[in-house]
Amino acid sequence: MTSKRAVPARAALAGDALVALMVAAGALVRDLDAACQQHGLTHDQYNVLRILRGVYPAGHPRGDISARLISRAPDVTRMLDRLVAKGLVERGVDPKNRRLSIATITDRGLALLADVDQAIVREHARYTEGISDDDLNALRRVCLRVTP
Repeated sequence: MTSKRAVPARAALAGDALVALMVAAGALVRDLDAACQQHGLTHDQYNVLRILRGVYPAGHPRGDISARLISRAPDVTRMLDRLVAKGLVERGVDPKNRRLSIATITDRGLALLADVDQAIVREHARYTEGISDDDLNALRRVCLRVTP
């Protein structure tokens, strides 16, 4: 006969809360990815463009982009290759270190990003409809605390 150990109430609550967070995050990412796909991008590609827009007109090397991604993409180099092929990103060399490739967002990438942003904002509004500003601030605070 196997014995079942009782899970302490705090551990059960923590598990339930974190599973609920993962389910919500999974649904949100799925819907954000669908919104991005309507514009010919994956959510990860959108995230790369968003990161590059944040330093425009400068750029980032691949390693810096990888470190800033929301979810770790297995092959950032290949993702950048696809964005370059679409004319959304350009690659150049760092004048201080010619061995380092720097990715920058193009005007075309900025324009597409502005369109995709509207779809992302709609999804954010849909997910947060009926949630008060106080609850959104509390959610943000809690998520920052559970992030290592």
